Amino acid sequence: MSGPLRDLKVLEFAGLGPTPYSCMMLADMGAQVLRIDRIDAGSSPVDMSRELLNRGRPSIALDLKSPDGIAFARELAATVDVLVEGFRPGVMERLGLGPAPLMADNPRLVYARMTGWGQEGPMSQQAGHDINYLALTGALHMMGPADRPPVPPINLVGDYGGGGMFLVTGILAALLERANSGRGQQVDAAMADGASLLLTQMFGWSRMGLWREEREGNLLDGAAYFYRCYETADGRYMAVGALEPQFHANLIRGLGLDPEAFANHLDRRHWAARAAELAAVFRTRSQADWVATFEGIDACVSPVLTMAEAVNYPANVARRAHETLAGIEQPAPAPRFSRTPASLSTPPVLPGEGGASRLADWGVPGARLDMLRGAGLLRAS
Repeated sequence: MSGPLRDLKVLEFAGLGPTPYSCMMLADMGAQVLRIDRIDAGSSPVDMSRELLNRGRPSIALDLKSPDGIAFARELAATVDVLVEGFRPGVMERLGLGPAPLMADNPRLVYARMTGWGQEGPMSQQAGHDINYLALTGALHMMGPADRPPVPPINLVGDYGGGGMFLVTGILAALLERANSGRGQQVDAAMADGASLLLTQMFGWSRMGLWREEREGNLLDGAAYFYRCYETADGRYMAVGALEPQFHANLIRGLGLDPEAFANHLDRRHWAARAAELAAVFRTRSQADWVATFEGIDACVSPVLTMAEAVNYPANVARRAHETLAGIEQPAPAPRFSRTPASLSTPPVLPGEGGASRLADWGVPGARLDMLRGAGLLRAS
């Protein structure tokens, strides 16, 4: 293992979305992560060996409904630095694996919890998905055209931005504090909390009179003619983000328009009419033509690429933004480190695959594993 977290031991209880995402990031940065899957995890209609969120860490399948299986999970938790779980509040406590007993066994344990609504509060037990968390934070109301329903931004904002990344941030902060205090603590990461915090600048702009509640009526939500996407002659799109005056001027020149006719670009009264004019111009040429036109011009104009195109885009290739592991192209680890680079270590595994080696590295006796296997409580190849 390489990476800045190579000495970190993490126990992950398998979950969905932000939980595997955060553990993928930790594994990419070198952490020794072991995933605990359910012993009864059945076959999937899709090829889970290509579930890239599960890359970089082996798995054991453990019966958490049996006292011996729970006892083994507790033994493992006593030896690690971080535990990550994403169940509804109370589930781990009912299993006997809540923070109270585990942190009594291991006072240095960072017990990281990922939920939608948080460990406490009137909605803590309610189900939800990315779209629901965004709806109640005010974020979803801002997204999409004014004359149609709000548009969910895939699940990037709630699950991964507001969830997984904030969970990693909390874990690293707790580890840094532990270096001084010698004590672990709980990290309560909620997707709704994280998504709300992502709106901090918009809240500030609103208080300053710079942001309106109306959808598609603001600087960054598609209302401004210099910050939106335009269709090209071949049905593709160009993304325009010419916010600053110098980039705006270059945009207008690149389109062959008169800069003087586009003065005062921040005046909202001009936005609709100018957007229509730019749309007409962009539709006269193909995406490739516009890429060539704006090549080398600082106008903040970019082609809207598919994922397949992004892999081969020259700037992404030069930056090594994607790597290939086990024949599968995928996003490379981020961020970059100068001395201890993150890396793709192993491809995704199915429940119960590869875990025996990690357990051996952690000093778990083979006889202990054989006993659990023999009782049908453990799969660990």
